[in-house]
Amino acid sequence: MSSTNWRPGKRVAAFGGGPGSISTALAFIKRGYDVRVFERQPECKAIGGAVLLSAPVLAILRSYGLDSESFGSYTVTYFKNKSGAERVKLPFNPEVEKRMGIKGWHYGVLRSSIFKKMLELVPEGTIYGDHEFTSYIEYKDSIELCFKNGYRETADILIGADCIRSNVSRQAFGEPHLFHTGIRLWLAWCDQIPDIPPNYGFISQDWQYQVSFFPMLHEGNPGFEWWVVEPSWDWAQPMPRFLDATDFQTQVYRWEIFNGPSMKKWSTGRVVCVDGYFLANALGGVDVRDQRAVSAGFEIYEEQRVDYVNHNVEFARVLGRMFHSVPRPFAYLRDMIFDYTPVLSNYLKGGYLQKAE
Repeated sequence: MSSTNWRPGKRVAAFGGGPGSISTALAFIKRGYDVRVFERQPECKAIGGAVLLSAPVLAILRSYGLDSESFGSYTVTYFKNKSGAERVKLPFNPEVEKRMGIKGWHYGVLRSSIFKKMLELVPEGTIYGDHEFTSYIEYKDSIELCFKNGYRETADILIGADCIRSNVSRQAFGEPHLFHTGIRLWLAWCDQIPDIPPNYGFISQDWQYQVSFFPMLHEGNPGFEWWVVEPSWDWAQPMPRFLDATDFQTQVYRWEIFNGPSMKKWSTGRVVCVDGYFLANALGGVDVRDQRAVSAGFEIYEEQRVDYVNHNVEFARVLGRMFHSVPRPFAYLRDMIFDYTPVLSNYLKGGYLQKAE
């Protein structure tokens, strides 16, 4: 199968070679569009360690044709204090499980493993490596793309999926005004450890910092992803065992967590940013030379996604401040409330699960 066709009215260009861009390509190809993905590196590859995927994301991957056996096993997620005492057990929603046909809510996978399987679904001729985007020129019924290597391409719409420091977004919307969240994350993975129950993972917290683990699959084999927001404390079992089971030269990734202000608008003209699955559905196969049809599709897409995504980002931002930025005297009071009242449970179930469901 080849994606070398480039038909006016069906030409979709996506920038970035990560999972978001590849998901965009797969979604638009299924809708009958011609897609070209431009990546500044020689080839597309996933950066980082493991990732925790939710059931809706797995349903999207399944719709692309990804074998559900690649997802591994579901995880029952607990929030705990530093001693290992349970604060919250996140429930499964039986109606969501029934409609999705996917048990549970969270699944751990290694980024490189799941991304490799996504790339196998992309038709030959779709991905263009060594193409660093510099700018675009917008016309009435098309958009011209300019690259650092001098190459130029004409498309009908442009999708910026080139990370938080997107050059597409910078030209379309101006400087992103990123800020450091004050969190440094060490993300690691390791092989299976005996005696740890299956389908079990937790997020545990002391007065300011976090240490967590979840089961996952690596190349079809069971293992664990685990992470720490430093500095650490005397971890509850079984966390110390993960240190001995992990190669710190090849299995640990450091992330400086940045964020930016929430945006109420993700599109302008023929340019749109963020993910492509819902966008492909909103456009529904229209002739994307027609600016009115494009604008209508972008509007539907933004109505479906902007407030929801902004809510989740801002919810996570509040959780980050709540867990990592509260001064010690107040943190003791917070922990007492979390340990002995349903405040945290109600907050997570209402602010996260209900919105997602």
